[in-house]
Amino acid sequence: MTAVRGVRAAVLTELARPAPYAESRPLEVRELDLDPPGPGELLVRLRATGLCHSDLSVINGSRPRPLPMVLGHEAAGQVVEVGPGGSDFAAGDHVVLSFVPACGSCRRCVAGRPALCEPGAVANRGGTLLSGTSRWLAPDGTRPHHHLGVSGFAEHAVVSAASAIRVDDDLPFEIAALFGCAVLTGAGAAFYSARVVPGESVAVFGLGGVGLAALLAARAAGAAAIVAVDVVEHKRALAVELGATHSVPGGPDAVEAVRELTGGGADKVIDTTGSEKVLAQAYAATTTGGTTVTVGLPHPDRQLVLPALSLVAEERTLRGSYLGSSVPRRDVPRFVDLYRAGRLPVDRLLSGRLTLDEVNTGFDQLASGDAIRQVVLL
Repeated sequence: MTAVRGVRAAVLTELARPAPYAESRPLEVRELDLDPPGPGELLVRLRATGLCHSDLSVINGSRPRPLPMVLGHEAAGQVVEVGPGGSDFAAGDHVVLSFVPACGSCRRCVAGRPALCEPGAVANRGGTLLSGTSRWLAPDGTRPHHHLGVSGFAEHAVVSAASAIRVDDDLPFEIAALFGCAVLTGAGAAFYSARVVPGESVAVFGLGGVGLAALLAARAAGAAAIVAVDVVEHKRALAVELGATHSVPGGPDAVEAVRELTGGGADKVIDTTGSEKVLAQAYAATTTGGTTVTVGLPHPDRQLVLPALSLVAEERTLRGSYLGSSVPRRDVPRFVDLYRAGRLPVDRLLSGRLTLDEVNTGFDQLASGDAIRQVVLL
């Protein structure tokens, strides 16, 4: 089996360095070695990795992870080598990587909910692969951690085969990467968590890559009215181009605006912001009998306060959605087919292309709200 020497990778060594990140440089591009893939693992030549708020929440300390860590979780690349014991994959396969390595045998996986895989969650919290190990090796002999089983901001990575989904060779890597998080999370939230059906009204709070993917899926599902809510004007304008019937500035007046546009509240409301205050607004903008879905990740210390009576008296539903309640091996191919058919134009979400050395500047763009989905090309 092959070890890879001198892999350029963006390593996070300290939490909560101050912005601007182009100056404080929380991600340091270093050369690391990679041990060969073990049983059930793949060596992947990464080609494109998206910048996501889940990465930013680690950088800014909102979601602490063990350090040092090779960051990045929304990625696509090409299999170089398969670990001992064989696999469904072969060298040369193009793959999208999912940030939950689903073991396939725990009670959550058996129940068809791989996003909640129990061994996968343990591995992700510990910064290891599904096997419980790290394949990274630093020059000083220490072992940096893996980020969500992917570590996408690197030229190569070793991943669990459970993290990989094969895709067609003609799908551009920079588009393929988006299916690993933004599309699975956003489109899945609309299709599976909210279960949008034809004729319903939908509101989406937060119009980054995940929110706009949810909007695209709501349109594909046949929503009659789609209200797009964000504080950034150019994101609202893009949302209208992508099929929103209305756009509303984010802020304290958004609730009443959504309720007025939808005749008393939207049937389905999806919050992608990671703010408990915005989630409360999303709930307030949902109609009687409606469903509010949240995919954002607030700081663990934040609390949500809601009128408890409304859950019963108005038959309201508040639902969390992780990885869009998707089944990656089923849904990545499905969503790619919808993209090819023109029903999920996720290429419109791509707002910038970066080199690995520009990754800190990219996170400044993400934090400011200017970017929608940037990808590092590797």
